[in-house]
Amino acid sequence: MTLRLAVTGATGRMAQEVLAAADERGHGTVPVSRAADRIDGFDTRSASDLAAVLSEERPDALVDFTDPASSVEYVAACAEAGVPAVVGTTGFSADQLAALQRASDEVPVLHAPNFSRGVAVLTDLVERATELLPEYDVELTETHHRDKRDAPSGTANALLDAIEGARTDAHATGERVHGREGLAPRDDGDVGVHARRAGDVRGEHEVLFAGGDESLSLTHRAGSRRVFAAGALDAAEWVAGRDAGRYDFAEVLE
Repeated sequence: MTLRLAVTGATGRMAQEVLAAADERGHGTVPVSRAADRIDGFDTRSASDLAAVLSEERPDALVDFTDPASSVEYVAACAEAGVPAVVGTTGFSADQLAALQRASDEVPVLHAPNFSRGVAVLTDLVERATELLPEYDVELTETHHRDKRDAPSGTANALLDAIEGARTDAHATGERVHGREGLAPRDDGDVGVHARRAGDVRGEHEVLFAGGDESLSLTHRAGSRRVFAAGALDAAEWVAGRDAGRYDFAEVLE
C-alpha cells in the first residue's frame, strides 16, 4: 500500500524520522511546519493554514508528533477535511483529550503515547505481573532525553494505568508517589514514579515488582527514534480508509 502522508512539526526530530521512514517505504509525504520553508531536501507547507493544505494535497492520513496545543489544532483541521489522524504527542490535558475525542466523531483518530511494538508487549507483561503478584511493591522509573517536556512520560502514564486497571484487591487504592524526599514511608499499594531527564536517551521504562525475598524487573529500552517512526507508519497504513472513531496502537498490532 502506497500512501500520501501529511507530517506536521516537520523540523522536529520525530517528524524527521517519520519522513525518512516514509520515503523508504515509498510513501509520498507533505511536510508541514511553522518554522521553515525547506528541510533536508523537502519543501514544506505552512502549518498556519493546514486546512488549505489538507484540502489541496488530500493526504491519506496525517502523522503528528508536536505539542498538545498544536496537535489539537491539527486534528481539528483533519476532522474538517476528512483526513485520518495518527497522533504520537503526549502531555495532553483532560480538555485536550476531549477535543481529540470530538474529532474522532468525524474521522479516524489513532492516538498512542508510544508506537513501539516492544512497549505494547511490556504493557501486557506488566498487567499480568500485577495480577499474579498482587502484594508486591511496585516502582516505575522512566528516562528520556534532556529536552522532553512532560513528566512522567506518556508511556509511563499508560503503564501506570495498566497497573491500576489490573489491581482488584486492597492495593487498588494505592497512590502514585512521584519521587520521595525526607520522611516518606511507603503505604501499601503505592506506586513510586521516578522521571529522569538526561543527554539524548531515546526512552527507557522499567517496572520493578519486589516482595517475598525476590524482585522482578521488566524493562524496555529504545535504541533509536526510528522504532517509533516505524510504528507510526504502521498505524497510518492501518487507519487510512477506516470509519470515524477513536483507535489505539494495540488494535494495529492485533
